Amino acid sequence: MLYQAKRYDVKGRKYIGSPMKYYYSDVGLRNARLNFRQQEENHIMENILYQELRVRDFDVDVGIVTVNGRNEAGKSTRTQLEVDFVANRGSQRYYIQSALAIPDEGKRLQETASLRGIGDSFRKIVVVRDHIMPWHDENGILYLGIEDFLLNEDAMNQ
Repeated sequence: MLYQAKRYDVKGRKYIGSPMKYYYSDVGLRNARLNFRQQEENHIMENILYQELRVRDFDVDVGIVTVNGRNEAGKSTRTQLEVDFVANRGSQRYYIQSALAIPDEGKRLQETASLRGIGDSFRKIVVVRDHIMPWHDENGILYLGIEDFLLNEDAMNQ
């Protein structure tokens, strides 16, 4: 009934012993177990994406990316950001972020901060709830609607 996703340090290329994330094999079972109290669309969408990746025979982990920067005072900072899914199948790897909606540039930058912090050349994808035409931003990140993602296995390779 439940699947666990391990946390994976993307830059350090190792698993982290911190708490796992859990996904239900069936969203209906999830809702029944929670007495239909927590109906957050973003959690349900993330659960559906996780299950679809498993159906496509991917090993799915949750990525952690450490980003170094500076605060307003000029002091160096280290922030850990989460990539919703690191999907691996053979030599293929995809970094996937689930975003219910990206209404403005600020939200887009927030949702892609973890993906932009990854220095390798594997595909980086943001899946949104809305029906959109697939497009790439200036960082090469692919934006897809959930319908395209679920109905077209090749959509991730655009």
